[in-house]
Amino acid sequence: MTGLDTALAEKYLQAPHSPGVYLMKDAKAKIIYVGKAKDLKKRLGSYFAKQNHSDGKTTALLAMVRDFDLIITASDHEAFILESNLIKEHRPRYNVLLKDGKNYPLLRIDINAPFPAIQRVRKINNDHALYFGPYSSSGSVTRTLRHIQKIFKLRKCKDTQFKNRSRPCLNYQIKECTGPCCQKVDETAYMHQVKDAVLFLKGRPGQVMQKLKIEMQAHADSREFEKAAQKRDAMFAITNIMEKQVVVCTDLKDRDVMGLGAREGMAVVTVMLVRSGRLVDTVHYPLDPGFRENDEILRAFLWQYYGKTRFLPDEVLVDREVENLNDLASVLREKKEKKVTVHVPVRGEKRRLVEMACVNAGRELEKLLAKEEAARSALAMLQSLFQMDRLPERIECFDNSSLAGKDPVSSMAVFTNGRPEKNAYRRYIIQDIDQPDDYACMTQVLTRRFSKPEKEMPRPDLLVVDGGKGQLGMAMSVLRELGLQGRFTVAGLAKKDETKGEDLDKIYIPGRANPVNTASAKKALFLLQQVRDEAHRFAVTFQRRRREKRGSLSVFDTVSGIGPKKKKLLLTRFKGVENLKNASVEEIATVPGITTDLARKLLDRVNADLS
Repeated sequence: MTGLDTALAEKYLQAPHSPGVYLMKDAKAKIIYVGKAKDLKKRLGSYFAKQNHSDGKTTALLAMVRDFDLIITASDHEAFILESNLIKEHRPRYNVLLKDGKNYPLLRIDINAPFPAIQRVRKINNDHALYFGPYSSSGSVTRTLRHIQKIFKLRKCKDTQFKNRSRPCLNYQIKECTGPCCQKVDETAYMHQVKDAVLFLKGRPGQVMQKLKIEMQAHADSREFEKAAQKRDAMFAITNIMEKQVVVCTDLKDRDVMGLGAREGMAVVTVMLVRSGRLVDTVHYPLDPGFRENDEILRAFLWQYYGKTRFLPDEVLVDREVENLNDLASVLREKKEKKVTVHVPVRGEKRRLVEMACVNAGRELEKLLAKEEAARSALAMLQSLFQMDRLPERIECFDNSSLAGKDPVSSMAVFTNGRPEKNAYRRYIIQDIDQPDDYACMTQVLTRRFSKPEKEMPRPDLLVVDGGKGQLGMAMSVLRELGLQGRFTVAGLAKKDETKGEDLDKIYIPGRANPVNTASAKKALFLLQQVRDEAHRFAVTFQRRRREKRGSLSVFDTVSGIGPKKKKLLLTRFKGVENLKNASVEEIATVPGITTDLARKLLDRVNADLS
């Protein structure tokens, strides 16, 4: 070895024969890979002592490594835990990374709050709330929420709505909420409903059925026939749900069953959620396998998956042997405060479940590979269509949104290698423009975006603006002023004009009056339409959110000294702003916490707003 390779080799020679973690760094001293070893010197020797590596992935990794750090631990078990924590902290580019946060919907119940709500979320926080899921799709979450509302009647409203509501909402009117916002149910009875809902979400419908049956009989004996009928209806609903769930285990235990599919630089882990012996959901997790073999991929997934705050089953079944399963079981036992087994079944019912998970993982992997191939084909078509010298790996698209010129915003959607990269999306609030002017808005947002240095935000290979020749000319003008003309390809995408008999959207490029002929490049056009539609969706959603936020501000929010509590008392007392306008200062001051001066300020503001 020569040069820097020699320096790495010498550093490797000083490594101890101890368990620990190694962190490999690139030329910018950024951590690109984290690994653990029972014997650091032997593991590093597999990288730096060999002259040639038959494994292409190892060769590719070493081509980027310029330095490494070592952290020695007392045991192999500590090394596993430290490796998991470091991966979570640094998210190295070439480790197996579970993209868990926003990708999969969950349900959240904060049982420590008074009158807890059931909420749909996409991120697990360490806030002592209960999280259920992840669910395979938004549709499955919606169905579960519908069941919860029908059976247990928990509130769905946000905390701000709950605190400030003066009258029951529509859910109460249609008997899908017990109305805790207006004291229609006491806290003890509501928490009883919450506990039953938690049992149901944990996969214990049988226990809930038993409780409901006892309660129904008690209400019937007390001649409270309406309440007894409500319990009966809830039992019927639970029975209907249970009939649709497949029984896969006769011992009625809670299990997570995992199968891995890996091929061509992609991997999928399928998790089958078995609760009380019933298969309640199947979730697929696409992974970047990094430089790891299949057993290492599954091990990394297990540690990251259960590193989240989530429901822990009695048993975890995996499809292959991986290192330190006993260590994982020990960690899960500490978190659950109850025994959790993690093992590889070899026969019988459990093995059948694992094989089923593997088949599902393989099918999902085939779908992903087909999508990747389609994306690569579309990118190649775009490269040919625009005569680019490289594939358009990063595509950016901008779109504006406003309502009659009010609350104008813009969005940037980013596709990397033909797929959405949502972490790279950006929102822009348009400033100092209060009338409809698409050109001015686009000029402002492009100037703000491309004024940033490349080290803060990488330049695109292809920039797409939503619109025709006018928007394209405006974009080119901005790039000329910033000295970026010719640095990347620019195109405008205009919608088809059906009144002229057009059946395809039109692509415009600089220096050409007519649109590009896309008759033989339909995949390329479809990809650009996807990018444009994502930018449009993102812009419209953001604009709607800003409009709703502005519209939700009431006259109370504009008066200093009136917070949520006083606002709720005022609404409860006067039943609306119109009644408040007709009240006197003295009447308003009778509300607890409202002084005469504050009442006068509020009344002046109400009269000004309603005049």
